[in-house]
Amino acid sequence: MDALFTQSPVGLHVLDTELRVVRVNTATRGMRGVPADRVLGRRFTEVYAGLHALEEVEAMVRGVLESGVPMRGYPVRLRPETDRERESVHSVSAFRLKDPQGTVLGVAVAVVDVTEQEEARARLRVLEAVRERVGRTLDVIATCQELVETLVPGFADVAVVEVVDAVVRGEESPIGPLAQEVPLRRAAFRSRGGPHQAQAHPVGDVRSLSFPTPYAQTLTDLRPRLVALGTDSPWLGADPARAWAIRASGAHSLIVAPLALRGAALGLVSVYRTGRSEPYNQGDVGLVLEVAAHTALCIENARRFTREHTIAATVQRHLLPRYPSSQTTVETAHLHVPGADGGGGWFDTIALSGARTALVVGDVAGHGIQAATTMGQLRTVIHCLAATLDLEPGELLARLNDTATFLAAERADLSPGDPLYRQPLSASCVYAVYDPLTRTCTFCRAGHPAPVIVHPDGTTQVPDSTAGPSLGSVEGPPFAATTIEIASGSILALYTPEMLPAPPAGADDDTGVLRDVLAHPGRSLQDLCDDSLYTLRSSSPGDAVLLLARTRSLPAHSVASWLLSHNPTDAAVARRHTRQTLTDWSVDEDTAYATELIVSELVTNAVRYGTPPLQLRLIKDRTLTCEVQDTSTSAPHLRHARTVDEGGRGLFIVAQLAQKWGTRYTTEGKTIWTEQALPPSASPRARR
Repeated sequence: MDALFTQSPVGLHVLDTELRVVRVNTATRGMRGVPADRVLGRRFTEVYAGLHALEEVEAMVRGVLESGVPMRGYPVRLRPETDRERESVHSVSAFRLKDPQGTVLGVAVAVVDVTEQEEARARLRVLEAVRERVGRTLDVIATCQELVETLVPGFADVAVVEVVDAVVRGEESPIGPLAQEVPLRRAAFRSRGGPHQAQAHPVGDVRSLSFPTPYAQTLTDLRPRLVALGTDSPWLGADPARAWAIRASGAHSLIVAPLALRGAALGLVSVYRTGRSEPYNQGDVGLVLEVAAHTALCIENARRFTREHTIAATVQRHLLPRYPSSQTTVETAHLHVPGADGGGGWFDTIALSGARTALVVGDVAGHGIQAATTMGQLRTVIHCLAATLDLEPGELLARLNDTATFLAAERADLSPGDPLYRQPLSASCVYAVYDPLTRTCTFCRAGHPAPVIVHPDGTTQVPDSTAGPSLGSVEGPPFAATTIEIASGSILALYTPEMLPAPPAGADDDTGVLRDVLAHPGRSLQDLCDDSLYTLRSSSPGDAVLLLARTRSLPAHSVASWLLSHNPTDAAVARRHTRQTLTDWSVDEDTAYATELIVSELVTNAVRYGTPPLQLRLIKDRTLTCEVQDTSTSAPHLRHARTVDEGGRGLFIVAQLAQKWGTRYTTEGKTIWTEQALPPSASPRARR
């Protein structure tokens, strides 16, 4: 018994039936909050007058005395005697004492100081909360805001996170400690006092650190600082703004720690305690270092994502047309809103032969640089198939699908560790061709929504059409084209699904809102694009694309055509018709002479190698177009004739005189066409 009262580290108290202290051990006198003298003879609650819930503790001890049921490990908090002392936590246990005859003698109370254990548990809870709540987004600023919201008010009264400004933009931070000249952005701030708490600088402010201060020192050597703040702190004069904020908030304790990863400094985290809060200790410094390490890893992940997103957006921006070309017969406007995760949406307008215009909208599944580069590959293939080979919409999408299937097979052959391996290639596309001479639009789609047509009277229509499989599919029906008549002044709207809001439950048509917005054909196309953005656009990870095209018909006096009799004299007849028409169109002599020669060679080839009927057509638009059509499907070939050859120079001469030439195949046969540049004074666009 003597050893128990002299050597035990646990505070032991023997109370009589009136709960007065009759004996204590040596450890009790050294406990925090226990007076050094006048312990014996006093009531237990008088000895521990600083206990929270004092009456509750006394009632529980008296209950043990009366019932004999022991109390084990009841936690209680002891108020500090001064503002700067830490609040202590004690575990109280009580047992009733009886003599051999069963007479109740009193109560034995054991009090154990568990402050350090409770502080360790509290720090562990803070760390677990940080690991759970910080880093849920791939955004640097959002990650910093999550950190301060987690730390305040549980661990800190004020928390500030500052990040190297280059890191916020996705750039790498210099390896090693940073000099004080490096600009830091105040990324997040939170205070127990609310948003009106005094701040040295507003959130979003970018500036270098003042020197010498604990903040600059921490950024220089990447070591944390535990600083007791007072009005006489010598470094406060080097940073008047922070000194004012510290005094205004009543902060008395500071921990500043580096946000560093693999030797690179990403920023600083500063936590303060103000007013009656306990000052920080070395145990808290260790916690802040662990918190900073976790936050730095999250910031680095967000920085890498930001960098990849920036690269992908840059690649996509340079792969897309800045201003889709508006033709004489088609006026266009577009809207492209990149997705939050970056996507592969694209749009295009392509000038075709015969004054026709191709309109394209597509979307590659996935995000990042992979989706952007795949989008660029598919867009290039479409340009080649449309502008060079002039394929019909159905055949063009079939060839485009062959390319997508080839690219998908390349991805499948990659190693499992390659990022592209985890993103199977899939894309959708709608390709439409408007012909102002027939006033028709022929379109074909691969896993993509059908276009919306706004008629001149304001009515809207979604044409019935068959949707082919998505690009990259190895199975599925062929791509079927749909042809519809369109009045001059109508609007064609091609879009990606991300442009549409979520349809109401049970609704079959999700284009209703878009059709309502576009049902104002008298407004400018750019205004309609803006209205669509304001009305329809919602947060979406993919790209929202809208391409609008207002159709116009080509004036009748700008087109001339003749049926030829398939006789050897057709070349002379064609030259005569051409000469007279170009004179009526006021085409300059040099261009007219070259055009006569081109027409003569094309008609001669058609008579010699083609099958009737033959047709010659001249179109004066932004360029001068010559077309010779026959029903044969034989392909013309450009030859380089030798000096002694009597023939074989026709297409070579045509290629030298024309700006562009090519062959267009249809179900009725083929058309060989050429385009020549017109002087500005002769162009219809110039006269407007």
